[in-house]
Amino acid sequence: MTSGGAGPRLDELRARIAEIEGGERLRREVLPFGLGAIDERLPGGGLTLGSLHEIAGGAQGVTDGAAAALFAAGIMARAEGKILWCMTKADLFAPAIAQAGLDPDRVIYVEAQDEISLLACFEEGLRHGGLGGVVAEVSRLSMSVSRRLLLAAETSGSIGIALRRWRRREDAADFGQPTAAATRWRITAVPSEPLPVKGVARPRWFVELIRCRAGESADFLVESCDATGRLALPADLADRSAASQAWPARAAS
Repeated sequence: MTSGGAGPRLDELRARIAEIEGGERLRREVLPFGLGAIDERLPGGGLTLGSLHEIAGGAQGVTDGAAAALFAAGIMARAEGKILWCMTKADLFAPAIAQAGLDPDRVIYVEAQDEISLLACFEEGLRHGGLGGVVAEVSRLSMSVSRRLLLAAETSGSIGIALRRWRRREDAADFGQPTAAATRWRITAVPSEPLPVKGVARPRWFVELIRCRAGESADFLVESCDATGRLALPADLADRSAASQAWPARAAS
């Protein structure tokens, strides 16, 4: 537990770190999640626009990969403008991202021949300046490449999401390597709350903020994106602290 005065001191420390890393970043706009439990953990109260962010699924293969994609779609649903979505395999399910709030008519789909071409499209999309955001399904992301992507995003002001996707399990180890991304997230699907009647409840995700520049790591148990791209706290956990929310998710994963 932290003392009552820790909040202001922590905010001041975050501001000083951000100023050291670059005064321009300190003034950049952010895209809030609209969920206080998450926004209060992010410098500025949201995801930095004009920056690069990483999202990956947990260990449950396709299930968690789909959750990560919907998490990314929910973010882009709340961004303004057209969204460029780059991939090497055309298997993005448009009705699913629509349920996460991202209108498929806003999305420009690019199918690249290979990873090199995909990264080139990612960078060019971020440099374009006329897009609200760019998502690229990448398996590997080196520090040098991520720095170029970050610079492109900072130049245009578009938000970039590297959606980490692996064709082979052994490639997932690359996610632990350092990159220039401002935040790094891991999304794991967990059991939904049982309903008193037959039906399927709103999916739940265990969301891990693994890395946050000028911020701290954190865990959240949330309900998946709704039709406006917004997350929600489960009703039975809404009054608990972020730490206590994470415990049942760990037990279920």
